[in-house]
Amino acid sequence: MRKTSTAPVIAAVDGSGGSLRALDWARDAARRRAAPLRVVHVRQYAAWGQADVLVAGPPETEGDPVLDDVRARLAEHTGDTAVSYVTLAGVPGAVLPEIGADAQLLVLGSRGRGGFAGLLLGSNGLATARDAACPVVVVPPPDRDRSAAHAGRDGEEHGDRPAGPGPRVVVAGLHADSPDPAVLAFAFAEAARRGARVRAIAAYPWPKQTWSAPGWSAPPVVDRGAVEQEIRALAEGFLAPHRERHPGIRADAEVLPGHAAGHLVAASRDAGLVVVGRHRRRLLAPARMLGSVTQAVLLHAASPVAVVPPAPPDETA
Repeated sequence: MRKTSTAPVIAAVDGSGGSLRALDWARDAARRRAAPLRVVHVRQYAAWGQADVLVAGPPETEGDPVLDDVRARLAEHTGDTAVSYVTLAGVPGAVLPEIGADAQLLVLGSRGRGGFAGLLLGSNGLATARDAACPVVVVPPPDRDRSAAHAGRDGEEHGDRPAGPGPRVVVAGLHADSPDPAVLAFAFAEAARRGARVRAIAAYPWPKQTWSAPGWSAPPVVDRGAVEQEIRALAEGFLAPHRERHPGIRADAEVLPGHAAGHLVAASRDAGLVVVGRHRRRLLAPARMLGSVTQAVLLHAASPVAVVPPAPPDETA
C-alpha cells in the first residue's frame, strides 16, 4: 500500500447492507481520486438518561466485529489503495459530521441498522449531509429505482425507462437564481474521473401563480418562452467557466418547467450520481440546513446523491 498525505475518502459502516454498499462506492471513489480509504465505525452510546440511543454506557474497548468483517471483505479488493480502520464512540449523527472536517468525501448508506425498515433515509444520513464540512454521498438501496420510476416530469410516469443507473452521466441541480459554484465544480470533477458527461438541470415553476385583489387590474401574462430563454442564458453562463476548465467534458444544460426535485429524481434513474447543494447560511437563518429539493432528492433518488456544502464567500465572489 502506498503512503500518501492526500485527504481520505471516509466510508461510514455499521454492518448493515446499506453501509456495505456505501463501502463499495467509497472504495471506488478512493481509487478514482488516488486517495486513501478510511473505514469508520461509530459505536453508538451515550450517558444514562438519554432516550434516543441504542446502547447506554461506554462501548467495549477491545475488538470491533463490524470492522473485522470489513477487513475480510476488502482483503482482496483494495489494490494499491491505502486503507485504515477507525472505531469511534458516540452518536453517529454528531460524530460523522465532525470526522468529515479532514476528509475530501464522506460516504454512507441511506439507512443503517438503527433505522426503521420503512424509512427512506435515516436520521444519521440527514444529519451528516446537513452538517459535514466535506461533500457527503448517500448511497440508496438497490430497490429505490422502482419508486423513482413513478417520479417524472410534470407527473409523467417513466416506468419504461431503463432500471439500471448509468455511470457515465452526472446530474447536477442548477439553481438559476442563486447558483453555487461548488455544486458544478464537484459535478465536473466527478464527471472527469468517470469519463462521464454532465447533465445540468435548471427548473422553473410553471404555471406561474398570479393573483389580483378586487378592483385591481389583472397582472400581465407571463411569456413562458421568454422565461425559459432567460434561464437558459443564465445556465449557459454558469456552465461556461467549468467547461473551460474541463474542455473534454460534455455538459448539457436542460431548462425544464415544474418542480426541481421531480426532475432530478427522474433523471437519477439514468445517472451514476446526482449532485445537489446545501442551503447557504443566511443572516436570519444562521444554522445549517438542507433545502426542500435536496431533502426530496435524498429521499427518492435511484442513484447515489452527493450533497455539496456551499463554497466559502471568497470563492463564490
